[in-house]
Amino acid sequence: MAASGRKKSTAGGTAARRPEVRLPPLLPYDGEGLEPDGDYDGLRFDGADLADASGRGARFLDCALDGCALDRAELARARFIDSVLTGVRGVGTDLAEASLRDVEVVDARLGGVQLHGAVLERVVVRGGKIDYLNLRKARLKDVVFEGCVLSEPDFGDAHLVRVEFRDCVLKRADFSGARMESVDLRTVAELDIARGVERLAGAVISPVQLMELASAFAAQIGVRVEA
Repeated sequence: MAASGRKKSTAGGTAARRPEVRLPPLLPYDGEGLEPDGDYDGLRFDGADLADASGRGARFLDCALDGCALDRAELARARFIDSVLTGVRGVGTDLAEASLRDVEVVDARLGGVQLHGAVLERVVVRGGKIDYLNLRKARLKDVVFEGCVLSEPDFGDAHLVRVEFRDCVLKRADFSGARMESVDLRTVAELDIARGVERLAGAVISPVQLMELASAFAAQIGVRVEA
């Protein structure tokens, strides 16, 4: 069961509500792979090899996935509720149109994760590195990216509400067509926006970041800066 609280942001808005996942005693998962539309409740997947598994539409409630391999796992439209994913790894994991609610993702090592059209609510992504994260047309509400590296994440046409990027690295981020409400970028360690700088309305940045993005803002409104 997860509990969450909301606090006021120092920027004057409302900070993201963080999940506080308290897992019940879990049973070890002793199956092989996954089943489409499978129902997994109160289970611990400890080092399970879920590469190429087909779990489309599956539901994970009060589950822990520890050190699992998720290479090319088919998890489109899956639902993760009150769950913790720790040290998961893999390339090409398909989570398109999945739903994550009250979920913690810790020290993940993933590449090419497909989360387009997904819904994330009260989710924390802490530590680890995710390359080519596809969140196009996704809906993120009360989501925190903390101490992680996101290389070339795609937030195109996504809707971000109360999303915080804390002490993380954003490399070549794409915010094309994104909508933002109360998005906090102030403590991003490295803010590199490849596309969509004009979509930052609704975000808060630091004075230093403003200076770093000044040329991109100027180019967006057609201003030439010459000595």
